[in-house]
Amino acid sequence: MNALYAYRDQWIGNVRGDILAGLVVALALIPEAIAFSIIAGVDPKVGLYASFSIAVIVAITGGRPGMISAATAATAVLMVTLVKEHGLQYLLAATVLAGLIQIGAGLAKLGQLMRFVSRSVITGFVNALAILIFLAQVPELIGVTWVTYVMVAAGLAIIYLFPLLTTSVPSPLITIIVLTAVTMAFGIDVRTVSDMGELPDTLPVFLIPDIPLTLETLQIILPYSIGVAAVGLLESLMTQTIVDDLTDTPSDRNQECIGQGIANTCTGFIGGMAGCAMIGQSMINVKSGGRGRLSTFTAGAMLLFLIVVLGDLVGQIPMPALVAIMIMVSIGTFSWSSIRTLRDHPRSSSIVMLATVFFVVYTHNLAIGVLVGVLLSGIFFSAKIAQLFRVTSEISPDGRARTYVVEGQLFFASTEDFMRAFDFKEALERVTIDVSRAHIWDVSSVAALDMVVLKFRREGAEVEIRGMNAASETIVDKLAVHDKPGAMDDLLGH
Repeated sequence: MNALYAYRDQWIGNVRGDILAGLVVALALIPEAIAFSIIAGVDPKVGLYASFSIAVIVAITGGRPGMISAATAATAVLMVTLVKEHGLQYLLAATVLAGLIQIGAGLAKLGQLMRFVSRSVITGFVNALAILIFLAQVPELIGVTWVTYVMVAAGLAIIYLFPLLTTSVPSPLITIIVLTAVTMAFGIDVRTVSDMGELPDTLPVFLIPDIPLTLETLQIILPYSIGVAAVGLLESLMTQTIVDDLTDTPSDRNQECIGQGIANTCTGFIGGMAGCAMIGQSMINVKSGGRGRLSTFTAGAMLLFLIVVLGDLVGQIPMPALVAIMIMVSIGTFSWSSIRTLRDHPRSSSIVMLATVFFVVYTHNLAIGVLVGVLLSGIFFSAKIAQLFRVTSEISPDGRARTYVVEGQLFFASTEDFMRAFDFKEALERVTIDVSRAHIWDVSSVAALDMVVLKFRREGAEVEIRGMNAASETIVDKLAVHDKPGAMDDLLGH
């Protein structure tokens, strides 16, 4: 019952703020949806219908209230080759399959994998997206008249100064209204939304992708669907973490995976392309006062209303107004404190952050940049833990026995130090390896322990391992071979 009340509050807890914020987001979604359609090589209506459908459905099924999901460049670029070689219908089928994969990921609770993404990677992701958002506006500022620059400057002035008068209405919405009115009243010649592409004037209809239901078709679309599903979930979950921090509220990652999957599956059946969460639009929503599911729903519903009913008016919105809003988003998204703290933070953390930024911006592929960041985080973490490892020893008074005390984490990165700590040529009758202050983690560490025991035995020493905790004992009992016949040959692969 408490969950039901919480879900209801996510709809009606901030009605005015959510509706106004959703309207701003809807206006900002239009040119981007058209641009992403062009990237994928399909008609603008494919991206516009997708943005409507995904936003509305995720508002109902998603796990992060106030986060905006729609057609995105991250998923569009993955579909380019598929559209060129096989056409729109295969894109729609791949979208449906990608959604099903995402639903499966949510049911398998893969959303919890986000706990392995470090704060440095998330900061790098945020900064890279802020840079990409800004770079995406550059084409609108090249080869244009001076009026465009004046309008962008005026838009930014309204965005940052209007809140000093009142915050009851989002300043980005005022920017769009004022600059559109000025453009229409004075007949100013600047690029408008209609210059981006033709807006559809009909509602989307349900249709089943017109493709042969064969194994060959599955082989064609499966690689694209897996890529779209993975990139879509990655961007969505990263954006979800950021919105969690901005709003200081928790959310359900696994439910978000399921919600994104349902949205993409349904979208493929109404002629839309796959999408995911959008950090830029989510930032616009949050900064405009949007907090609940109603803001996401309003963004999707108003998007459809605007393009179908008010398409002629929406087409007159000047691009400088939307450029000003997106510049505001890029400035607000970038973590400026991460630059100030570069010297103060550990060098490894700074390297991870900068590497994530570089690879995301260089490749324009979020998955590659985040993967590099996660791998570097893992490498640096392993190196730090390995440095805390040590082995000390003590010889018996008669010189016939030695006790080695192992301290720290014994795993793949510390096995070399572990092996170097032993003197196998020392004439001993008995060797004791005390691991009561250590933990044995993996196959590499068990193999290293096997090698030490067998080498001492080969030199004629009796070996005892003592002090293993329960977890270490379990993995050693399962994987160790030092008590098996022919163990040395097996270990060396003979």
